[in-house]
Amino acid sequence: MDGLRLVAALMVCMYHYTGRGGTISESWHQSPSEIFPRLSQITPYGCLGVQFFFVISGFVICMSGWGRTLGDFFRSRVARLYPAYWVALVLVTGAAFVLPVVVHPVRADEFLVNLTMLQQPMGAHRILGVCWTLWVEVRFYALFALFVVWRGATYRRVVLFACVWTLAAAISTTAGNALTDALVMPEYAPFFVGGLALYLVHRFGSSPLLWGLVAMSWLLGQSAAVRGLWHPGAHGDFTRHPVVIVAVVTLAFASVAAVALGWTRWASWPWLVTAGALTYPFYLVHEHLGWFAVRVLHRGLGLGAWPTLGLTVAGMLVLAWLLHRFVEKPLGPRLRRALKS
Repeated sequence: MDGLRLVAALMVCMYHYTGRGGTISESWHQSPSEIFPRLSQITPYGCLGVQFFFVISGFVICMSGWGRTLGDFFRSRVARLYPAYWVALVLVTGAAFVLPVVVHPVRADEFLVNLTMLQQPMGAHRILGVCWTLWVEVRFYALFALFVVWRGATYRRVVLFACVWTLAAAISTTAGNALTDALVMPEYAPFFVGGLALYLVHRFGSSPLLWGLVAMSWLLGQSAAVRGLWHPGAHGDFTRHPVVIVAVVTLAFASVAAVALGWTRWASWPWLVTAGALTYPFYLVHEHLGWFAVRVLHRGLGLGAWPTLGLTVAGMLVLAWLLHRFVEKPLGPRLRRALKS
């Protein structure tokens, strides 16, 4: 599962560097589709790494919430999310002042509200572009905590929660109510529910009910992904074919299913644990700081496109390791203990 998390993060990273236009085109000084004509036909699908993350998250959160009290679950999530997030905010905000041509400098009020991770519902500017997915994750954590962890996670409660959430998501699609959509998240719910069901398969074994939930989640999830992503977006010539979108979503579900069924026990390499630990800080910093790195290396120093891409990805991985080693490892446990006192 740690390895899959890193794969999903790298998918999103390659999408941000070579699979879209916008600010990254300014850093390259031309569209990535012109610099990487073949690669840019594949990497637009990297945005589906987010949906991949959500399937993994459903599996992992169900596992981590099992046998925990509501307080323990809350503390573990806060200690996991916030330390690296706060430091990433500082790094990106500082970089915006150093090289404002890439990202506009951040106002003090914007920075302060971003510290809460609630800037989206507050209607404030997002300093970290990727943090919209954290707001999705936070809502999933809240739903799972209130309807499952609060009373104690059991097979029956998780199945009931998954079934009710699936039905609510399907109904809310036709309701057209903004508040309902924000709470139920119909475009993302199938991926989390699929992950929940696959964790139950992992823990309790296969059953027609659980595989039926997985199949229903896949069917709804691929539909939501195609409707949201197949058409050309704001970045011009970066398009996605519906059949390929379905294939990528299918591969995401199948990969987590392989873990759930124990087919990947042979891949118990120690470095995968480290890879999984780097995923979250890498995800936080790679987008904006990657834009800065590309601009400096490619336009500032005149480095070639492929060396720039390789060095940028490697640099973000090194920075992620530093954040994990010197921020997450020491501050996470301290924050957890502080919240318990």
